[in-house]
Amino acid sequence: MENTLDKTIITVVGKDTVGIIAKVCTYLSENGINVLDISQTIVSGYFNMMMIVDMNQTKKAFVDCQKDLDVIGEQIGVSIKCQKAEIFEKMHRI
Repeated sequence: MENTLDKTIITVVGKDTVGIIAKVCTYLSENGINVLDISQTIVSGYFNMMMIVDMNQTKKAFVDCQKDLDVIGEQIGVSIKCQKAEIFEKMHRI
């Protein structure tokens, strides 16, 4: 069977603190989630990151990853949202 990408968009927004990227990326790595693309900026002390990841190799259910990332976000004081990329693609088709 063909190995297809299971693209997911993760956004992280909040007051900038040390270790935000490290915490999120450690979780992703530990769960077999590959970062395909990442962009982050800090504006006036506020952190904003968008990641496109491939969840094809993770053993965890998507909803469990969403919940885990919510908990990590609460621990470090940021909002972490996780959504399937296919939803965005379908919303923008004409």
